[in-house]
Amino acid sequence: MKKTILTLSAIAFLAVSCNNNPSTTSDEQSASSANTEASVDNAGTDENDGADITINAGDDMKYDLSEIRVKEGEKVTITLRHTGKLAKEAMGHNFVLLAQGTSIADFTAKAIQASTSDYIPAGDNAVLAHTKLVGGGESDTIEFTAPAKGTYDFICSFPGHAAMMNGKFIVE
Repeated sequence: MKKTILTLSAIAFLAVSCNNNPSTTSDEQSASSANTEASVDNAGTDENDGADITINAGDDMKYDLSEIRVKEGEKVTITLRHTGKLAKEAMGHNFVLLAQGTSIADFTAKAIQASTSDYIPAGDNAVLAHTKLVGGGESDTIEFTAPAKGTYDFICSFPGHAAMMNGKFIVE
């Protein structure tokens, strides 16, 4: 009987401990899970303010955003933060915005040969904007003008990452 009570007490303690994380509420967890789209609405603001977007990527080979929406001609500032711990040689990430109609498979086949230039092929017209390659704890920020209305792909061009690290950049 004592053994049973001890086991039930241990289970109750573990259940309370696992669910008692003061730094994360269930509302925050829901908001975090749903944060896969960045939409910038500049209605009522100075158009020169532009779109400021932060994309997080970790050692799990995932961006925290799968869709970004901006306005045509808008100044776009993108900050890529590597939230993991691994070095860029092992788990580097970048943000590469590709021109419409670019084959991701063809582009990544060229990119794998461009290790000395952060996996960005030199002189490739398919690249509209890109960050440098960053490792765990590092970040990079770029600014560019949003292209013409349409849907564009963004990827991480580190070898093997584009299959999981990709999304849509929608210009309205």
